[in-house]
Amino acid sequence: MSSKDGSRSKAQKIAARWQEHHMLTYPMTLTPDTNGIFLVRFPDVPEALSVAKDADEALVNGLDALEAAIGIYFDEKRLVPTPSRIKRGQLAVTLPALVAAKVLLANEMVSQGVRKAELARRLNVHMPQVDRLVDLRHSSKLESIELAFHKLGKNLEIRVV
Repeated sequence: MSSKDGSRSKAQKIAARWQEHHMLTYPMTLTPDTNGIFLVRFPDVPEALSVAKDADEALVNGLDALEAAIGIYFDEKRLVPTPSRIKRGQLAVTLPALVAAKVLLANEMVSQGVRKAELARRLNVHMPQVDRLVDLRHSSKLESIELAFHKLGKNLEIRVV
């Protein structure tokens, strides 16, 4: 997917940046409102917006908003943005491991230009099974996601830090 001059595509550059991150942790900002409520935002994912009474609620509501926004990226077959560096003292939300694996899988599919129908063919499964692999509400088996990565020429690695 390189251009004629040998440079990497935008999708390839973003995919390379994803590999630099060990966790999918997105920094968030809290902006106080006049009524004592905070507006919760994610600079890397502007579609993710929420409100909260305090920092604890912001983390919970923020994760819900972030997952909903990621679903939009999936539906539109767009790359989920890379999380930026977190500044000292900044609040951040880390995606659960299964959600992170699905984000990485969806981004790899977009980067390679592989549609769900093509992945279903490679996996020798029906389309609904691939639909579930990129559905954040579905509790997919990690083995299925790992096999999908294998069919895309990639390996899924898990680390404990």
